[in-house]
Amino acid sequence: MAYIVSVKRVQARPIAAARARMAPPDIPGHFRQSLDKVWKFLGYYPHLRAAGHNVFLYRHDMDETGAMTIDFGVEVSQVFATGGEVFCTNTPAGEAATTVHRGPYAGLRAGHEAVRAWMAANGRESAGWSWEVYGDWNDDPAKLETGIFYLLR
Repeated sequence: MAYIVSVKRVQARPIAAARARMAPPDIPGHFRQSLDKVWKFLGYYPHLRAAGHNVFLYRHDMDETGAMTIDFGVEVSQVFATGGEVFCTNTPAGEAATTVHRGPYAGLRAGHEAVRAWMAANGRESAGWSWEVYGDWNDDPAKLETGIFYLLR
């Protein structure tokens, strides 16, 4: 897939999230545990649900094992008080390099690589955050769309 990377000014968006720490290769097998906590929480507070897109927010704080802090979340309509393991946070605001991955989630790595390659080629540095915004579900994996964002310095 060919990726078109652009720079956009993005606004902070509130998300309900559950935090975990893991290495990127572990995400596919473990994200659901955290995300299920968030959806259960939103079941008790349906007024918070906005578009309801899943958002994975990555802090680039990798340790020697490759583990990083990840907030697995869902877009919400407003800021709210923490409820157990689920808390309110925001996606970063500012200038971001972004692209859209179309297709199965297993191919997301290529989208991230495209953004990082664009940043290197254009002399831009990460500000330590990246995130994915998952589009509406479709039973046809070829029709899935995921926005990939890297906050720029």
